[in-house]
Amino acid sequence: MPYPSQVNRENIIQQAWQMIEEEGVQQLSLNKLAASLNIKAPSLYRHVSSKADLLQAVNLLTLQKLFTDIASTIPADKPPLEQMTAVLHTYRQFALAHPHTYELVYQYNPAARPDENILVQLILPIQEIIAGVTGPDNSLAALRGALALAHGFVMLEINQQLQRGGDLDADYQQAVNAYLNGWQSP
Repeated sequence: MPYPSQVNRENIIQQAWQMIEEEGVQQLSLNKLAASLNIKAPSLYRHVSSKADLLQAVNLLTLQKLFTDIASTIPADKPPLEQMTAVLHTYRQFALAHPHTYELVYQYNPAARPDENILVQLILPIQEIIAGVTGPDNSLAALRGALALAHGFVMLEINQQLQRGGDLDADYQQAVNAYLNGWQSP
């Protein structure tokens, strides 16, 4: 536990991220967060202006962690199709490993949405990879569809709505393969 003088915005955001991941966003209160940092709740306001500001920072941290994980698993020596497959598998693994913070990113709350310019910078390298599969003219549409496929699948999985048996890993692989193969440029 950090000393109060060592509490900074980064510590607060990381602690909030951890608490949300362990207990869900509904259980996060500024009082509990402050207590976990061994400070009083009003001290948090030196570093975050509101709970919405805190959630926006948590969402940005989640996305940064997601894209860091993705970047670390892209096989640079493989063709774009294999790279994009790795991206989509890492995306799913991250979402399943961090369901509460992942879901928070996609809850409709405009005040908690990170800056659009930062989000674009995070996704551009992925769009470059999928452009290698689809060609540059189709890359944005293909990227949107790939993210929708991955997000939809993992949300159904997180919410335990895929209950008819079978191997979800194999089903996801099959869906990813079918989707990406359908976009391959001639």
